[in-house]
Amino acid sequence: MTKIQIFLVDDHRLFLAGVRSELGEEFEIVGVAGEVESAITEIIATKPDVVLLDVHMPGGGGRAVLEAVHASAPDIKFLALSVSDAAEDVIAVIRAGARGYVTKSISPADLEDAIRRVNDGDAVFSPRLAGFVLDAFGTGETAEIVDEELDQLTQREREVLRLIARGFAYKEVGVRLHISVKTVETHVSAVLRKLQLSSRHELTRWATERRLI
Repeated sequence: MTKIQIFLVDDHRLFLAGVRSELGEEFEIVGVAGEVESAITEIIATKPDVVLLDVHMPGGGGRAVLEAVHASAPDIKFLALSVSDAAEDVIAVIRAGARGYVTKSISPADLEDAIRRVNDGDAVFSPRLAGFVLDAFGTGETAEIVDEELDQLTQREREVLRLIARGFAYKEVGVRLHISVKTVETHVSAVLRKLQLSSRHELTRWATERRLI
């Protein structure tokens, strides 16, 4: 029986290694990538059955990968795998074309089942996340989840916001996003100003209330 071919996209090497170890015997892993541009190029070249896709990565994140790949290879199926269970993340990647969205707390057995179901054409979501999708698409309309405060921020400012709120130091944020510490500081200042917050603690609380971390 031919194994399902999967491609793994995640910028956390340790996590990638763990997923490869868990899934390597059940599926044929045809490639891995840790950043957006290489992911797009290699997915289009290898044409896997299912792409297991991290949502938050430098360079546009999982949505950028989805949109670029589907522009030239619309038949490739995507299953988002993320630490985030924020409604805006779920809706964004589903709107971009993902067939499912599960969180990284999923068990190996359930992840294997999700991959098989997505490959078969099913839509797969962690139970709590399914409600977001039903709320947004249940009427047949692509309803937007609107947060006027969040909409003020650029994509890069949102990336910095999430990392800072998760407790990363400015230097660590710079390394992860491939920008200088000074640029990180500039983005944080802009975020605080736009959201009318005065401290990192308030920023973390703001992000937590919106389930952005």
